[in-house]
Order: sequence, then structure tokens, then C-alpha cells
Amino acid sequence: MVERTLEFDNIFNSLADSTRRDILRRVAATELSISEIAKPYKLTFGAISKHLLVLERANLVVKRRQGKEQIVSIAPDTIESVSAMLQEYQKLWETRFGRLDALLEKQTK
Repeated sequence: MVERTLEFDNIFNSLADSTRRDILRRVAATELSISEIAKPYKLTFGAISKHLLVLERANLVVKRRQGKEQIVSIAPDTIESVSAMLQEYQKLWETRFGRLDALLEKQTK
């Protein structure tokens, strides 16, 4: 359980940066080379590479070589596991809010 918690901590820490979230959004739509990823940002190629390294260490993206370029794509398994974890929290809170609603309704009668 601790290992899983550390994995999620790493994922959410990597998503704390808006540039990394934007990169993830873009590679979720289509595979991109690192140079294609870097184009819209006013950052150095090195800075983009560091952002990609953080995302890669969190297992949110994967890189593969295609000729001289590295192609970046989203890692769907990690996205699915985070989504499942968030759905568990959603169910927990829905249950708690349901109990609160029932309690409030009981008190107003």
C-alpha cells in the first residue's frame, strides 16, 4: 500500500506543473516528437526534456525511438489506475454526502 501511495504521490507531484499538464494533454491526443512538443513553449529544449523526464518517471508518458527522433506518447495504464483511484474517492465522498443529507433531512423534520 505504501508503494502504491508513493506512486500516486509521484504522479500528482508531476501534474502540479501547468506545462507538464499541457504536455500530457497534447500527447494524449497524438504521439509527438520532443521537438514538436517544444514548439509552442517559450522554454529551452533542455527545459522541455526535464519536464518530459518528470512525466516519464511518473509513468505518465513513454518514449520510443523513431529514426533520429524520440516519440512521446501517453501511458494509458497509469492514467487508468489514477482514474480508478479517483473514482474510489468519489464513491467515498458520495456516500458521506448521502449520509449528511439524510441527517440534515432528519433534523429538519
